[in-house]
Amino acid sequence: MSGILNSSIGRKFAMALSALFLMFFLLQHFAINILSVFSPDAFNEASHFMGTFWAVQFILQPVLIIGIIFHFTMGIILELKNRKARQVSYAKNNGNANSSWMSRNMIWTGLLIEAFLIVHMSQLWWHEMMVKYINPVKEDPTRYYEELVAHFESPVIVGIYVVAFVFLALHLLHGFNSAFQSIGANNKYTKALKGISKVYSIGIPAGFVFIALYHHLAH
Repeated sequence: MSGILNSSIGRKFAMALSALFLMFFLLQHFAINILSVFSPDAFNEASHFMGTFWAVQFILQPVLIIGIIFHFTMGIILELKNRKARQVSYAKNNGNANSSWMSRNMIWTGLLIEAFLIVHMSQLWWHEMMVKYINPVKEDPTRYYEELVAHFESPVIVGIYVVAFVFLALHLLHGFNSAFQSIGANNKYTKALKGISKVYSIGIPAGFVFIALYHHLAH
């Protein structure tokens, strides 16, 4: 692994794989959360399963945390190396003319998303750790919907969600295509991937914003 990460191509490939993993998780997370809009019982059932099934808790959850840390760490490393490599070319050419705003600011949108994740996990994930392992309480399979609704009562929290998911959309609009290109899925698939990219990159963040606003306004 260390040998792969020592090369530029290897780092980009590893970055792409971690991005695809996180995008799959994001889709799965949205699929569960959107249930809260249509069926509180279905949302409670799905959340209870995810929150108590041993493979999710002790295998998938640690893998997810490692994946998040790896993705953002590798993103910072790639950005620093890219900036160093571009110093000479920027002196000769206008770098802005050959890249989009989103590609030039991936590091900043990524850092803002990471800050949101820290806040999000400190509120929800840490709460789960407290009630399950640190100060255990008897599990209530119906508690998840009520906790979600209570979480979105605050307009400040909802505002943070909206801003965070706008930045996530901007991050994904470049990162989705970039990840697939880094693993070689381009050429004849490029046109289809661009269409899927726009649907995913705008639709999923917009869906999360809708969930937050729905619960804030409906309760």
